[in-house]
Amino acid sequence: MTPNESKNDRDQRIAKLWETLGARKEGHIDLNGLKRGLKKIDHPLKNADDMLRSILVAVDTNGDGHIDFSEFRAFVDHTESGLWRLFQSIDRNNNGEIDKADLKVAFSKSGVTVSSAKLNEFFTDVDKNKDGVITYEEWRDFLLFMPSRSSPDLRAILSYYTATGNLNPEGDVNINDLQGLGYFVAGGIAGVVSRTATAPLDRLKVYLIAQTGVKSTAVRAAKEGAPLQAAGSASRTLVDAMKELWRAGGIRSLFAGNGLNVAKVMPESAIKFGAYESAKRAFARLEGHNDPKKLMPVSQFLSGGCGGMVAQCFVYPLDTLKFRMQCETVEGGLKGNRLIAATAKKVIKTNGILGFFRGLPLGLVGMFPYAAIDLTTFEYLKRALIGRKARLNHCHEDDVPLNNFTTGAIGAFSGAFGASVVYPLNVLRTRLQAQGTILHPATYNSIGDVARKTLQTEGPRGLYKGITPNLLKVVPAVSISYVVYENSKRFLGLK
Repeated sequence: MTPNESKNDRDQRIAKLWETLGARKEGHIDLNGLKRGLKKIDHPLKNADDMLRSILVAVDTNGDGHIDFSEFRAFVDHTESGLWRLFQSIDRNNNGEIDKADLKVAFSKSGVTVSSAKLNEFFTDVDKNKDGVITYEEWRDFLLFMPSRSSPDLRAILSYYTATGNLNPEGDVNINDLQGLGYFVAGGIAGVVSRTATAPLDRLKVYLIAQTGVKSTAVRAAKEGAPLQAAGSASRTLVDAMKELWRAGGIRSLFAGNGLNVAKVMPESAIKFGAYESAKRAFARLEGHNDPKKLMPVSQFLSGGCGGMVAQCFVYPLDTLKFRMQCETVEGGLKGNRLIAATAKKVIKTNGILGFFRGLPLGLVGMFPYAAIDLTTFEYLKRALIGRKARLNHCHEDDVPLNNFTTGAIGAFSGAFGASVVYPLNVLRTRLQAQGTILHPATYNSIGDVARKTLQTEGPRGLYKGITPNLLKVVPAVSISYVVYENSKRFLGLK
């Protein structure tokens, strides 16, 4: 009982709360009645069915499935007594009010590490009249229905708040419509900026993949054990390829397909990152802790793979159209929108709509490990660095943002590593998509056919055609993508 509340006032307040919960007529409350009562007072737990069941179990001491007034009164007395003692221990000035400084010191003393953002969010929600301090009445009313029979402490309060503060009207934990849209926007911005900056390297990669011949000088040098000479021949191949692309239309040729690339990457990046974040939250719920930052490695890997596969299915036709357009861009040929239209008509005339999906199985098989390796490696390295900085600075991990250079370096490594692992699959997929074009006239009847012909004519080296410009592209592309993505998330208030 608080100093300013008499026994009679306390009895009347508890009786009024019991009546507000809707128990006056029946004399008891079941789970549905408790939900209706909490909705009346707009309590944060009004939609949290699992937590309400925990409360029912804690309060229903005789186990009959209902809460009667004596059980309710005993629960309120026990909980308020603990909340009052805790409030007094936090109130350093003994003035009946808690400010943010009091709360921060209390969390620190109790050994609970909480970020400044979470502390501010908690304080704002408890401070109902927004006067900058928390009174005991505000403290008590917000925390009264903690589902625990033991004395409350700050660790239990933080756990309780984390579970209730992110509920939507349907009662789902850690799913927020605005945040979902924010992840899509952040991913889209990252994709457009990074791919546009590296379009010439992407164009060079596709050109080299389309070439089925083998430079005899490079092969001979490699066989004779002269790696430097072989590397020199390979570099001349890149220079010759750039000259061919330039002759096909100058600077415009180097950016052929970039319009489709932007149109493709905007939804691809948005869907990839958005699906990845959603998958992490889904796996976190399955693991029972609702914290995407504490996922097991298997769940982290599967989340990354799901994000990549979902995105690949949506944008694959645009991907095919881009590759074929790039392989139809030659000196004196069609350009721009006329080339896009002609390329699309050729695909439909030759293979119908299904022609846009040639090689999709390879795309999905390759995308899953790439996205999983890329995103998982990035998250692991990022978490490790943040954890190290947090330990060194004695603060919460959420208060340790990585700078852009570090974020970019992590993204470059994770992207290059993932791309290298699955590159042979991407070569075969690209050839299936580009078959029958001017630069790649060969045709194939199956995945096995393209793999067999590639190995027969070019050997294992053929599976790595264009990997040099691909790696040169991946490093800046992924770095820019993750830097823009992380900063976009921060700007949009996402985590």
